[in-house]
Amino acid sequence: MSFTLTKKTLIAGALTLTAANIITRLIGFAYRIFMAGAIGPEGMGLYQLIMPIYSLAWAISCSGITTTLSRLVAAEQAKGEYGNMRRLLRLSLFITTGISLALTVVLFFFADFIGTGIMNDGRIALSLRILSGAIVFMAAGSCIRGYFLGLQKTTVPAVSQVVEQLARMTIILMLAGTFIPRGLEYAAAAAVIGIVAGEALSFVYVYIAYRRHKSKMPTKPPMMTQNQVLFAILAMAAPLTLNRISSSFLSAVENVLIPARLQLWGHTPEEAMAVFGKITGMAMPLIFFPSAMLTALSITLVPSISEAMALGHMRRINSTISKSIVFTSIIAFGAGLIFVVFPHEIGRIVYRQDLGYMLLVLGLMCPFWYLNITFNGVLNGLGEQVFIFRNSLLASLINIAFVYFLVPIYGVSAFLAGWFVGLIIITFFDIRRIKRVTDVAPQILRWFAKPALAAAASGLIVNFLHNQYFHALGEVWGVVFSLFLLMGLYGVFVILLGTIAIGDIKQMLGIK
Repeated sequence: MSFTLTKKTLIAGALTLTAANIITRLIGFAYRIFMAGAIGPEGMGLYQLIMPIYSLAWAISCSGITTTLSRLVAAEQAKGEYGNMRRLLRLSLFITTGISLALTVVLFFFADFIGTGIMNDGRIALSLRILSGAIVFMAAGSCIRGYFLGLQKTTVPAVSQVVEQLARMTIILMLAGTFIPRGLEYAAAAAVIGIVAGEALSFVYVYIAYRRHKSKMPTKPPMMTQNQVLFAILAMAAPLTLNRISSSFLSAVENVLIPARLQLWGHTPEEAMAVFGKITGMAMPLIFFPSAMLTALSITLVPSISEAMALGHMRRINSTISKSIVFTSIIAFGAGLIFVVFPHEIGRIVYRQDLGYMLLVLGLMCPFWYLNITFNGVLNGLGEQVFIFRNSLLASLINIAFVYFLVPIYGVSAFLAGWFVGLIIITFFDIRRIKRVTDVAPQILRWFAKPALAAAASGLIVNFLHNQYFHALGEVWGVVFSLFLLMGLYGVFVILLGTIAIGDIKQMLGIK
């Protein structure tokens, strides 16, 4: 069975986005390490209060339309309907720009109310006003990136990510000396100015890239009318947008509830915000850093599956889905293994803070989190947006229930347990849904048991060797050496257990 869907391979596109993801995450990590050292956990918690508003603005203005555009453009390109592709982009830009302008006005003039009345911290009002300047650039840029993803031209979205992160990092370094000494409110504002600059420069880049691409496209009149295009966009984008809006809204609710409920458990307001900052601003970015390849794979799966569906290539769709899940499970258990074996050491090395308990528990969740990234890409490509919406809503409601009812009794452990329970439930529903709409049968042994066994075996061996011998090299070099050995042993066990064949690895890497 071939691993690719088209001549423009899924893996080639995913590798391009992966390279960009790794670069942007490295830049982002340098940024977070700098911020954590400069403003501490409480400052990171304050910054994290701003991010759900940013995510909500993205969700309302362009999230559903961007994914929809990617899928529809891929289908129209497969049929050679270049006129339809241009009309899809123009109408999508018109819709997102109108929505984003309205959001800009609301966010600017109601920043005080949102900060004090909704997020329970008036210190973020200044940042929200500054953030309003990014929304139009974010929405329009996301649309154009979705268009290029539909064409499976991943270089443009990949480079735009790097441009955006470099701008953010540059701005915070330029403004840090002036803003951070004035307090946490201004430190957060400096970071948000970086967001605005990043979105603006990223938009300029993708717009120039589109103008160049457009000049080389064959001229062909659109076969779809404006009303047909509008209906196609809204029919697919509406459930996607509702999903993202609900997720962002419920995430904001969680972010408000967590510090408040932790105070009922016994923390002071400052301690509660610091715990919140450690989880969301420090531990979570570490946990998701190894997922760069899977995020890219999820993005490229949508247009690839959509194009193959337009051509009726169901056997190749099933093959790609099956191998993508196997690949994801290997990465997922490997990533979780790192944080389970060295939770305390990684926190101290990266942030000079002990995040051991948090990283240990979050590491155990890695397989479920990572698999859901790929499951969402598969289900989006199959047109299962309504199901994704229901699943996401269920997970968020479970999280909020744990935060509201159990955090005041059991503290942060209840919050982490809520995440864990929600992930297990939606993973089960994802697998069942994929089986129902495709011929891909669940492979519990290959997707879960074998990678878990490989992780356990390599983890026990390396943990013993590290404690007996490698720790003498010092914390940093001992962990670095142990991690290389850990990943090497894990890879060997994965192959020996038959989770993936050597031929599949060569195929993915393009080796004949």
